[in-house]
Amino acid sequence: MLPLRIVVIGGGAAGFFGAIACAKANPDAEVTLLEASRQPLAKVLISGGGRCNVTHACFDAEELVQNYPRGAKALRGALTRFGPQDTVAWFAAGGVYLKTEADGRMFPVTNTSETIVECLIKAVAKSGVKLRIGTHVTSVKRTAADGGFDVLLKSEETIKCDRLLLATGSSIVGYKIVRELGHQIEPPVPSLFTFNIADPQLRALAGVSVNSAQLRLSLGPKSQLQQTGPLLITHWGLSGPAVLKLSAWGARVLHESHYQATLLINWLPLMPQEQVREKVLAVKDEWGKKAIALHRGVDLPHRLWQYIIARTGITTDDRWAEISSKTLNQLVQELTQGQYLINGKGAFKEEFVTCGGVNLKEVNFKTMESRLIPGLYFAGEILDIDGITGGFNFQSAWTTGYLAGIAMASSD
Repeated sequence: MLPLRIVVIGGGAAGFFGAIACAKANPDAEVTLLEASRQPLAKVLISGGGRCNVTHACFDAEELVQNYPRGAKALRGALTRFGPQDTVAWFAAGGVYLKTEADGRMFPVTNTSETIVECLIKAVAKSGVKLRIGTHVTSVKRTAADGGFDVLLKSEETIKCDRLLLATGSSIVGYKIVRELGHQIEPPVPSLFTFNIADPQLRALAGVSVNSAQLRLSLGPKSQLQQTGPLLITHWGLSGPAVLKLSAWGARVLHESHYQATLLINWLPLMPQEQVREKVLAVKDEWGKKAIALHRGVDLPHRLWQYIIARTGITTDDRWAEISSKTLNQLVQELTQGQYLINGKGAFKEEFVTCGGVNLKEVNFKTMESRLIPGLYFAGEILDIDGITGGFNFQSAWTTGYLAGIAMASSD
């Protein structure tokens, strides 16, 4: 009996994991991993600021899936079969140990993504996977005779295989192949991005951050998205975990609105609005003769406070005792429901995540096999799955890659 011929297209996290899992589960199989670029695992290398946020320390699948704006339902069962605890154990078996940071993100103890890349490349070599870099796939044909596939390369070579794993991420070529094979692609749009705010005074505060701000994206009378977390002011607008999470949940609607939207910011989310009002009134009573710009009475960075009071028309010379009730109300409103106009998106260079991909109803998430074409499998970002920042997208890649690899290895 001839050995199974397996081809994996895409030398990223999901492709590597799928190829390794397949080769380990079936040592007799001929597993070939194709990567178009000369640098496999390029995204892994630059992720997490060069540290690689491998996964997240959340070991309950029900809780974990809440971090996926798209794909949560489909992933729930998959994550019980290969979750973060399995990822940690897999890398530990390869001599790479992970550490957990205060926010739950997990990184290699070496603090460098090169450790993860080296581990995966060694595992590919050890498992007998044939890695071919600089190999451009142009199309895939289903072969009627044996139910296999012909993988056509730019070099005009054809590679025949019995089973095929597509792990091409958000590649245009990958989407083209999927469509040609008869699958539906949910339109890909960016996820995990920063907000452009055309306010020179705000941008002048670049580098100022707050530990907690509540952001609400106003999407019409019936729809609002909300996130609370750290916020960073940049030279183009706003970034930080709260913005990135909000961008992920609002990826589609923001794309449809051409990244024009109203953002409401509560700079003091730990206090109800009425408590903020009482706090401001108390400061006015106690520091009546003091300059408002220098005596803020609320826990905000000094430069941010000066910017906020300026938005209400308060000058650096104004005293607390001098402001009217109307101005005080405006200040409370500015502190708890300040309005900012989003007029575009910026890049978040540490992660390149796309919302959209293969329609999940067309995939069996127990095996990652196509429900339309036997022998065709999917893993990673080519699927219409994306997570918020924090290691969730890599976990989806490890999970779907592993399950696809094990299923492809089966001789049944």
